Amino acid sequence: MTREEFLHSVGAKSTNRYWSWSAVNDDEKLVIFGAWDVHTKDGREMILSEDWRLSEKGKKQPGFTDAYQNLQLVENHGYQLKTYPMILEEIDNGEWTRAKIKEFIPVLHDRELIKSGSAWYAVDKNALPSLFPDEEDLVESDNDSVGNYIEGAKKEITVNAYERSASARKKCIEHHGCYCAVCGLDFKHLYGSLGEGFIHVHHIKPLSEINSEYVLDPIKDLIPVCPNCHAMIHQTKPVKGIREMKRIVEIGKRNIEAGVYE
Repeated sequence: MTREEFLHSVGAKSTNRYWSWSAVNDDEKLVIFGAWDVHTKDGREMILSEDWRLSEKGKKQPGFTDAYQNLQLVENHGYQLKTYPMILEEIDNGEWTRAKIKEFIPVLHDRELIKSGSAWYAVDKNALPSLFPDEEDLVESDNDSVGNYIEGAKKEITVNAYERSASARKKCIEHHGCYCAVCGLDFKHLYGSLGEGFIHVHHIKPLSEINSEYVLDPIKDLIPVCPNCHAMIHQTKPVKGIREMKRIVEIGKRNIEAGVYE
């Protein structure tokens, strides 16, 4: 079985079978990455890095753009991430090195997506607590049958930021709906299929203020908001609450209708 035949067997397609690093099954909302053995360590698989934007010759790698866009499906559109192992064979002609798949194992594994620094990792969510001990992870509690989540210490990307659990995000949206709790924007209504499933998820009490591990309730502690409102919420410290933001937006809408601008 070739890699292309394997991906077709699970209903997935890639943009180009020669250089694409990932494939998508839109019917089942799956994003599938091959995980190189050389980038797999301690239960985490580095499936994309900013360093891979350019080849050794300094040329843009089209596979990076495809892979990045597919990861956005996981981060913002509720797609499930899956990976399969690939064994690397490097071909070195003295001037540059080309990566070639020596073999692959046609078995898919469920994964959570975590971004750390300039790289994206696919990890087994059951192993999350020990994979990033100095960074923030959101993991399902092993001893909680009602589906609580644990949040931990902060990590640094460009600024201090916090990881988000795809499963917690999903539960939040299933309860609250996929529209902004502040301004009411539904991206699907505005952008059609392009915006379906897109929304940010906001921690009602910012982790930067908690700064410690606590049990997260995805329904009580998270709320869907659009990127604009999300940015405005974090314009001040302490951050503004949802009710206050709704009041600000309503005043702004009335001023716009009346032609009054501050």
